[in-house]
Amino acid sequence: MTTQIQRTQRQQRQLRGFIVVWIGITFLIAIATFVGIYVGTGELETGTATASENAAQEVPLSQNQEIERDYSASAENSTRSNAPESSVADPASDNSFQAEANDTEETGDEQSEPAALDQQSSTEPEDEANNPLAAGSGGAAGPALQEDPTPTPQPEPTLPPIDDREFDLGIQITPNFQNDPQIMDGYMDAAANQLNLNWVKLQVRWEFAEPEPGVYDWDRLGYDLFFQKASEKNLKVLISVVSAPDWARQPGVNLEQHGPPANNQDLATFIGNMISRYPGQIHAVEVWNEMNLAREWTSTGGLSAADYVEMVSTVAGTIRFIDPNVIIVSGALAPTGVNNEIAIDDFIYTDQLIAAGLLDHVDCFGAHHNGYNIGPNVPWDQVPNDPTAVFRGPFDNPNHSWSFYSTLNTYANKIQAAGSDVPLCVTEFGWAVTEDLTPRELLPIQNFEFAEDNTLIEQREYLVEAIQLMEEWDFVWLAFIWNLNFGPESNWDISREYRDNIPYSLIRPNYVPAPVWSAITDMNFRGRPR
Repeated sequence: MTTQIQRTQRQQRQLRGFIVVWIGITFLIAIATFVGIYVGTGELETGTATASENAAQEVPLSQNQEIERDYSASAENSTRSNAPESSVADPASDNSFQAEANDTEETGDEQSEPAALDQQSSTEPEDEANNPLAAGSGGAAGPALQEDPTPTPQPEPTLPPIDDREFDLGIQITPNFQNDPQIMDGYMDAAANQLNLNWVKLQVRWEFAEPEPGVYDWDRLGYDLFFQKASEKNLKVLISVVSAPDWARQPGVNLEQHGPPANNQDLATFIGNMISRYPGQIHAVEVWNEMNLAREWTSTGGLSAADYVEMVSTVAGTIRFIDPNVIIVSGALAPTGVNNEIAIDDFIYTDQLIAAGLLDHVDCFGAHHNGYNIGPNVPWDQVPNDPTAVFRGPFDNPNHSWSFYSTLNTYANKIQAAGSDVPLCVTEFGWAVTEDLTPRELLPIQNFEFAEDNTLIEQREYLVEAIQLMEEWDFVWLAFIWNLNFGPESNWDISREYRDNIPYSLIRPNYVPAPVWSAITDMNFRGRPR
């Protein structure tokens, strides 16, 4: 009996112990569950807040549209096997179009005996031109910032262009006459973000922009879009204003040739209105172009440096009244050794300009030189003979007009001798190449045999050396490569008289960049402190 009772009591104690242990374990599990939920909820809230902060702080990078395409596709259409290894343009099929190209817009260096007068190294279409270049849309959002980001340093204030006297480089761009924003954006992106340049040049044809007195057509040649896209890319713009409209010309003058206005104030008013239309977007003005040639200065008074200085004086006064920060550049002369009714030797004309007081009215002396078939470091009287050269001008008829080196250094010496420190602005320079052009693209290019002597590799070497020399000389302020984008526009009407802009283009036919492209990129003018 006693044993049975003891056994029962022992079982009860065991049961009570089990219950106590079970309750304890249950209690511990409950506590652990509560703590887990609390901690987990806190982490979730913290993570959500962090993600929200990062999303709010995410800063998109600026859109850097690349106009690049696969080289192999371009090379299939290329006529030569030594084409560059990459391309800079992506022609979109839906942007292709056909348009007419009329007479020449800008004329370049003049050849004759010894410097030829028929070369037009800077021709542009006066109206629409076929330009199928389309920029590839890119742009990417930047990575999310950290919780405690380092404050973004603010850029140092930059000098206005007129006070920034460091050498700088730009390139001439023809507008997209189709007024396609994507194409124009691609051109500007190529200049700013691929070639790393700060400046672009635009030739403005007054005759089309003001066809009647006080009636303006800024869209005919795409000027509004040009300035919009240049401004978006933070590019400075030099405009070169040429070609008076018929209504502004002198009575009885030959209207078949370009020439100055009868009243210089008409030109000053036009330029003033343009500066007012694009405030803060025009940083330099080149007043006229190659006025030592009759085809650019057909006037009842003939070729006259004194008349030109009167024009500059009037225009400069208006520009400085509206925006004193605009750089005033004299019209660049055409290098030529000719002296007759159709041309004046540019060295003689320079002396006449200085004597007439030009240097008192301008901030920069305009110059052109497209280097024919010799390098930029060769003086005109030290050209080594090249028996393989097709074009014999520099070798058989020595003259200063053939030489990049002699032309620019002589201008600078004449200015210095006059007691002035006005620098040069080389508003056009380049070397023509035809080795990668098809017969259709070459036809008809007249008096361009020198381009047959240059290769794309030589073009790269000459351009790079010219840029380095101008920076070393310290008398060149601005220099503009001729040109960016005529190569892709080789689908113009082949009946046009001159197609001599294509051989200079840095974007070659089939949207392939010239070999010099990467060399200019590496110079990184855009990244230099100013």
